[in-house]
Amino acid sequence: MSDPMFRLVCLPAALSEAPARWAMLSEGELALLPGDGGLDEVAEIAHRLDLLSVELLRGEANAAAQEDTVISFAGPLPLVWVAAEFSPRARGWAERRGPMTLLIESEGALSGDELRRVERFVATLGRQSE
Repeated sequence: MSDPMFRLVCLPAALSEAPARWAMLSEGELALLPGDGGLDEVAEIAHRLDLLSVELLRGEANAAAQEDTVISFAGPLPLVWVAAEFSPRARGWAERRGPMTLLIESEGALSGDELRRVERFVATLGRQSE
């Protein structure tokens, strides 16, 4: 596999409405945050999206530490980050960083509009890399 064009970080539940074998994931790297459904939930998403493996970011004791973990994971790549909410610090980081960053506030499954928003973000990245 070639190097990923972007990273996507979210709870498994965020992708529960994503199309099976969501093609845009082939361009990126998916990392799931620990959710209430445990590994069964992760496996379900991996099967639906036809992924043989999925990265799992470590869970943290509080929201600030979880944001720090995601920020560290993002590294130099563009990032799609889905969370129930973002602190002002995380929003400021996203605005200041060089690579494009898409923050989506969602407490559950991404809606069709939100999924299309991610697809447009990835399409824009693809055009910029040509």
